[in-house]
Amino acid sequence: MLLCHGFPESWYSWRHQLAALAAAGYRAVAMDMVGYGRSSKPSDPAAYGMTELVATCVGTVEALGESTAVIVGHDFGAPVAWTAAWTRPEVFTAVVGMSVPFGARGLGCLPGSPFGEIRPSEAAAQLAGPDRMFYHEYFGLHSEQAAEEADRDLRSWLTSAFYTLSADRPAPPELAGVDLTKLPEAMLREFVGAAMSVPRTQGMRSLLELPETLPTWLDKDALDYFVAEFEYGGLAGPLNYYKNGDRDWEILGQYQGKPLTVPALFIGGDRDIVTIWSQEAIVRAAEVITDLRGTVIIPNCGHWIQQEQPVAANRALIGFLQSL
Repeated sequence: MLLCHGFPESWYSWRHQLAALAAAGYRAVAMDMVGYGRSSKPSDPAAYGMTELVATCVGTVEALGESTAVIVGHDFGAPVAWTAAWTRPEVFTAVVGMSVPFGARGLGCLPGSPFGEIRPSEAAAQLAGPDRMFYHEYFGLHSEQAAEEADRDLRSWLTSAFYTLSADRPAPPELAGVDLTKLPEAMLREFVGAAMSVPRTQGMRSLLELPETLPTWLDKDALDYFVAEFEYGGLAGPLNYYKNGDRDWEILGQYQGKPLTVPALFIGGDRDIVTIWSQEAIVRAAEVITDLRGTVIIPNCGHWIQQEQPVAANRALIGFLQSL
C-alpha cells in the first residue's frame, strides 16, 4: 500500500496506520509527498501538477521493487490517489480516498461542480463570493503571503489549523445537532464559504482558532514532529500544489467520461469540512465509479481522519483490503 498525505502534513500523519497494516500482513509505505519533509522540492510549480504527482507515485512503486499497489490518499493526497487509480489502473489496482471523494477532472468536488463540470477557479470564486477568496485561491495566487503568515509563528499556525478543522472545535451553535453532511445547498454554500474563504483584506489566520490545550489526538511529540518538518522543508513546495487547479482540470479533460474501474473505498468524517462540501459527489459516486466497495462516514471525526479516529480508519482500511 502506498499512503499519500495532504496539507499541511507529512508521512508521519500515517503513523497509526503503518503499524496496524503491517500487523495485518500488508506492506505499507508512507512517503513525504513532493515538496514536503525530506522529499525533493522543485521550484517549478508545474512539478506539483496532478499528472506529475501520479508519475512520482508510479516511480515510487517501481523503486520499491513492486509492479502494483493499493493507493490511499488523504486531503490533497486523495485526489492524487484517485487520479492515479483512474489514469494508471494497471499499476494502482485498488484505491482509498479519505476526506475528498473521487471528483474526476475537478479533483476538489466543490459544490456545484462535483465532477469538474466547472473550471476549479470559477467554482471556487462562486463559493467564496466577491469579497473573499476560497482558500485554494489564497494558497495558490498569494502563496508568498500565505507562507509568510504561517512562518511568523509556525507552531501556533499548525496548531490552529489542526484544531480548527478537527471535530474538537465545537460546531456553530445554530448547527448543533445538525447532520452537516446533508445540508441544503444554499446553507451548505454559506457554511463552507464562511469557514474556508479568506477575506481579501485579511489572511488565513482570520479563519483559524488557537486552542488553549492540544486535542487528545495531537500530542506534543506529534506537533513537534510536524513543526520540525516544516521548519526544515518550508511551505513553498506544499503551497505549489494549489497553483495547478485549472491546469490539472485542462490536462485531465482527456479522461473525463472514463469511469474509475478499480475497487474503491471512500472514508469521510461527519465533521470534516471537505466531506461536508463534497456531499453531491458522495451521493452520485456510482455514476463515475464502477466498483465502489463502500462509503464510510466516521462519526465525531473532523478533517484529520487517520489521526483523529485511527481505530475506525484502520478498521475500514483493513476491511477493504480483505475484500480484494
